[in-house]
Amino acid sequence: MPAVQSRFVVRMFSTFVLFSVLAGQFWRSVGGWWGFGLIAAIVVVGSITLLVTQKPALNWRRFPKTLVAFMLLATLSIAWSAYPAAAALGVTLQWITTIAAVFLALTLTWAELLRTLSSALRWVLGLSIVFELFVAAVIQAPVLPFFVDYGDEKIPQAFYWSRALLLTGGPIEGIVASRNLLGFVALLAVIVFGLQLAAKTVRRGWGVAWLTFAVVMLGLTRSATITLATLVVLVVLGFALWTRRAHPQHRRPIYATAAALLVASVSALLFFSGPLLGLFGKSEDLTGRFDIWNSVIDLASERPVIGWGWVSYWNPFVEPFANLAERKGVVYLQAHNAWLDVWLQLGIVGVIVFGLLALSTLWRAWFLAVDRPRLGVADTTPYAASALLPLLVTAALLAQSVAESRLLVEYGWVLLVVMAVMTKRHQGAPTKMP
Repeated sequence: MPAVQSRFVVRMFSTFVLFSVLAGQFWRSVGGWWGFGLIAAIVVVGSITLLVTQKPALNWRRFPKTLVAFMLLATLSIAWSAYPAAAALGVTLQWITTIAAVFLALTLTWAELLRTLSSALRWVLGLSIVFELFVAAVIQAPVLPFFVDYGDEKIPQAFYWSRALLLTGGPIEGIVASRNLLGFVALLAVIVFGLQLAAKTVRRGWGVAWLTFAVVMLGLTRSATITLATLVVLVVLGFALWTRRAHPQHRRPIYATAAALLVASVSALLFFSGPLLGLFGKSEDLTGRFDIWNSVIDLASERPVIGWGWVSYWNPFVEPFANLAERKGVVYLQAHNAWLDVWLQLGIVGVIVFGLLALSTLWRAWFLAVDRPRLGVADTTPYAASALLPLLVTAALLAQSVAESRLLVEYGWVLLVVMAVMTKRHQGAPTKMP
């Protein structure tokens, strides 16, 4: 296959992979779990095939060891799991997601990652607004996912694909069937589209239009969780740009200010959580999350060191997940906190390994963003706008991880692995970024 055609195939398949992990619930709503399984099979077979045919350079010294350690720990947990069959299924899904992420990280350049991620985000947001408009204007009634029959029982709001609220100002769920998921996609889009404009890799009018659309979609989701994540991203961006302007030897006041702000923010959350949550439209129990967290903490405390075994999404058909997190008729399949979820499944050992993976990725992303590129002897190369991508995406993921466990599955895990692998490779062999 000619090189140009080969790169086109890689980019198109990468866009499909990113769309699928960003909108996994879309495939489940359309084709059920069997349809989603087919998509997962296409993703893993295609990823392995292109990894073999593209033969990307893989230097073990430039591969994150913490990622390997976490995957090995998750796999080994099948041996001591309280639900070995469910654990084996969960570990398999984790490996499929990891293979897809490694494919993206090893075969795409920074410019191609920005381009394919932008395309996938445009598809998700574009289809979401068309879907919501059709439901609100034509069907004019809430819509349930296909291939699901709830009978005559009362259906909780969380089960609906769309509640037909677009024309009344939202909140909207889009094709991903969740305002929190759609809100995070919109936040990613704001980051990516904004960086494309700054890097001048898209026409200005086109870029401004899509950035404006992403901001509108972010507002229509009315997600308090994503609003807080957005504030975190803006603060991180501000500190990164401030650090870029400062001389490398004069950064101590910046880090001192960041530490003071972090302490003040944590203190405010501890002592004024009620009023602060009220400002974002959240109840004092974070919409039932405190009850879920308490249940998870009680269960995790029974196996605190190595956990109950990795299961990825909670399996509602096995104990202890059947009724672990139930609220208003909805059985939730996550702890609504990635760190508690890791503790539950892999114990304190898992939290340490996962923490090293996340924090080392954030560390590399920070210095990639704030240090001037050194592609030659001198460090006079201009800063690249896209060098901010790993930092802002990782910050958004970590901010969301406090109230959601998405960092461990689908788009969250894929993006974390991509940023971990690409920043590690860049650290050893810097390449030009747009």
